[in-house]
Amino acid sequence: MRNHTDVTLFIFRGLTDDPQLKVLLFIFLFLTYMLSVAGNLTIITITWVDPHLKTPMYFFLRNYSFLELSFTTVCIPRFLYHMSTGDYSVTYNGCFTQLFFGILFGVSEFFLLATMSYDRYVAICKPLHYAAIINNRVCNQLLLGCWLSGLMIIVPILGEGLELEFCDSSIIDHFVCDISPLLEIACSDTHFLERIILACAVLTLIITLVLVVLSYAYIVRTILRFPSVEQRKKAFSTCSSHMIVVSMTYGTCIFIYIKPSEKEGVAMNKVVTLLATSVAPVMNPFIYTLRNKQVIKAFKDTFKKIALISKL
Repeated sequence: MRNHTDVTLFIFRGLTDDPQLKVLLFIFLFLTYMLSVAGNLTIITITWVDPHLKTPMYFFLRNYSFLELSFTTVCIPRFLYHMSTGDYSVTYNGCFTQLFFGILFGVSEFFLLATMSYDRYVAICKPLHYAAIINNRVCNQLLLGCWLSGLMIIVPILGEGLELEFCDSSIIDHFVCDISPLLEIACSDTHFLERIILACAVLTLIITLVLVVLSYAYIVRTILRFPSVEQRKKAFSTCSSHMIVVSMTYGTCIFIYIKPSEKEGVAMNKVVTLLATSVAPVMNPFIYTLRNKQVIKAFKDTFKKIALISKL
């Protein structure tokens, strides 16, 4: 990375200066991060080893859990280190590396959610052709497309971001390297970069949201045509977990980028980012597992096998 700036270190302002609140915050973030790691690793492991879960639906769920785990790992452990040591500094390259992976994982997650919606659409609306349409090759291609979409979004943003000059201030009013607080302390012209960020954000949201809405519009229309009430309940149950996660993800994004005012916006950005990087990765595994009988059964079977092996 070429450094066009006199600033080599950034200082995070963090979330609070209250020592007691810092302790509570540290405990909260540590516990949520451990739960997130445990929950997402459990889903990854179970969907990987259980033969009954070798389907496209669980293939995408496994990769979604991987993205969730990666996204929270990019943000939370570093912040925990800052709070435990009192050293809130981060290098220029370290900041932009965190920014790169944070946006990459976040954007890829949106495209993967849209892909999962399409998978549910094919499963419910075209069940007889499901195996032919969503095969292993197509699954891998769709997953690759999600990652490439994330890269295509981040490259222009990071390319322009690395040209920013920081000569007046090195204090980032956040607890992670986010693009908005970086733009606030830059002393070079940021108008072009702001337009690129807006275009990329709108493009990502519109493309993925349109795919999600269209998929579920067809799904709901198909389900309502089912003659049996039991069939309708089963179909809605299959999609309900994904719909909850989609609502949470898009809701979080809207709260981050639609701010009431400048001062309130900074505080809101911090709080919502904290929830998105700590609470959401914990809740999502539970949302998917508690509402999915196959995953619960696979977990129980795996636990029984481990218990038998330990006895031997």
